[in-house]
Amino acid sequence: MSISEDLLLRRKRVQAALQQMDADGCLLTMGVNLYYLAGRVFGGYLYLPAEGEPVFFVKRPNDFSGGQVLFIRKPEQMSDCFASLGRPLPRKLLLETDEISYNECLRLQAAFGSPATGNATALMRQVRMIKTPWEIEQFRLSAHQHAKTYSQVASCFRPGMTDLELQAAIEYRMRLNGSFGLFHAFGPNMNIFMGSILAGSNAETPSPYDFALGGGGQTPLCPIGANGTVLKEGMAVMVDMVGNYTAYLTDMTRVFAVGKLPGTACRAHRTSQAIQEKIVQAARPGVSCASLYGIAMAEAEREGLTDCFMGTGQQAKFVGHGIGIEINEPPVFTPRSKEELQPNMMFALEPKFVIPGVGAVGIENSFLVTETGLEKITLFEEDIIPLD
Repeated sequence: MSISEDLLLRRKRVQAALQQMDADGCLLTMGVNLYYLAGRVFGGYLYLPAEGEPVFFVKRPNDFSGGQVLFIRKPEQMSDCFASLGRPLPRKLLLETDEISYNECLRLQAAFGSPATGNATALMRQVRMIKTPWEIEQFRLSAHQHAKTYSQVASCFRPGMTDLELQAAIEYRMRLNGSFGLFHAFGPNMNIFMGSILAGSNAETPSPYDFALGGGGQTPLCPIGANGTVLKEGMAVMVDMVGNYTAYLTDMTRVFAVGKLPGTACRAHRTSQAIQEKIVQAARPGVSCASLYGIAMAEAEREGLTDCFMGTGQQAKFVGHGIGIEINEPPVFTPRSKEELQPNMMFALEPKFVIPGVGAVGIENSFLVTETGLEKITLFEEDIIPLD
């Protein structure tokens, strides 16, 4: 399927959701949603009606071309554009109310004559949860390059280096392998660059971010990930760098070791592998995400490792999450999740343990939900990998 055909498919899916909500259309300005429906990011707005062709209200760039492209300087001009197109103003309009500012929301409502409004953010995240054939192929491309970079991690190591130096060396190889650096996360205070390295006791440091594990980071402005820890004998180094080699992000974590890790760490890592295998065996369309979280917790309890499962003093209450244009999409695998697996969902499964004084162990892989079960798309060595 070509990108143009896939864009038409995505628009039809959003339009079907709009019709179910009895909405006339949605007005989008966030980059991930513009990319999803237009195949590019621009300054301005995309209006997608419940039926018919989209309209592009463009501020910049000035070389944007194509059908139904109208250049504007300010939102108030959009109502006049509707009149020039012979279109009625929407009586119910969905806006990205979870993401745009309160003032922009009021301004857009006024520009369209104060129609009834709804939440386009929730609608778009729900539609984007089910991937199209073209999107799935983009994930496969990212996964291939993701594994290529991880195969080069051990060669980045040298004795006496810090976690930050190791991360910089990995980031360099990521860029050479096609990573475009920036990746998108949904929600406030979720800023992180290219991924996370957690070494030794830094893995025990809680973070205000809604990630599986924390780390102190380099600055209170971005309190997450590597903090300058010197890599020493007996230390686990968890590499959780995002696979942003296309717009569709793969998530994969692997554990490397400086010297020999203690038995508790090795047992916890094997437990993570066992959790993954049990969830793969159980997962298929119709299975609840909450039940898969329960499988993970039951295995951690059986091994007596609940105190260090998904953290120590501050433990994450999920074991997996959807992935896509953003790294944290629905569904989320929590004990209270109401969602069930559906064909063509893509998600990351990340059962992890933090061993005090040693570091974080466990694995994370990206999976495609098929009609009969799961397909793992991030393929790389899953045992603890020696750095020296």
